Amino acid sequence: MSNSQTAINPHAPQPTSLAALGRSLWHNRQLIAQMTKREVLGRYKGSAMGLAWSFFNPVLMLTVYTFVFSVIFKSRWGVDSEESKAQFAVVLFVGMIVHGLFAEVLNRAPSLILSNANYVKKVVFPLEILPVISMGAALFHSLISLGVLLIAFAIFNSYVHWTAIFTPLVLLPLIILTLGLGWILASLGVFLRDVGQTIGIITTVMMFLAPVFFPVTALPEEFRPWLMANPLTFIIEQAREVLIWGRQPDWLGLGIYTFTATTIAWIGYAWFQKTRKGFADVL
Repeated sequence: MSNSQTAINPHAPQPTSLAALGRSLWHNRQLIAQMTKREVLGRYKGSAMGLAWSFFNPVLMLTVYTFVFSVIFKSRWGVDSEESKAQFAVVLFVGMIVHGLFAEVLNRAPSLILSNANYVKKVVFPLEILPVISMGAALFHSLISLGVLLIAFAIFNSYVHWTAIFTPLVLLPLIILTLGLGWILASLGVFLRDVGQTIGIITTVMMFLAPVFFPVTALPEEFRPWLMANPLTFIIEQAREVLIWGRQPDWLGLGIYTFTATTIAWIGYAWFQKTRKGFADVL
């Protein structure tokens, strides 16, 4: 850690601009990478299979989805009458990956500062990178799941759509939005301990109020605006466009979403920086 970092007064006002955020992320990039790696490896520490679980977990999930929805419930997405048995599970899995990325970061956010109180009290530490580290670990597991999805799609259909290359661009605005919300929740979790108890409920409700298990067209017209208000809905739909249906994403919609997400991320970061000087007093 550099001398400039150790000289920081944790009670002093912190910079809140997007430029300051960019500088912090770049300056601490090695620390972020190291702590993200530790976060990922720590999840499987002590298990016989170790990191291999990060691959087998989504494989098992996809297998269960395929069996339950295509064999037991005989579900179909309704796009193609000749839809294969596994098609519904693959379409559903896209929604689960998007929701999983979003929910994993937000569910952990309220406890990030609480579980790293030593960084607040005993050493000067760039606390703003904690949600970024959490996002890095969530992205690792999402990428593994995405790889499993593409392999399964290739097995079921004997090809993969070239539009899959747009997947990072589709997920980017959700990553930005989730980081912004993560900063807000990480701060609130220090002062309001109930936040950690309620966010899991909220993210679960958001899963059922997004087109994860059903297409948007399955809802009556009067309820669709509520579904579209869910920030997960647009990203799930666009991810399916590029991964499942082989179409390019809605570039204008992604642009608007990215602008909105960036604004929320800046607000979240500014809120975190404004409130962090009170963390040591509460903890």
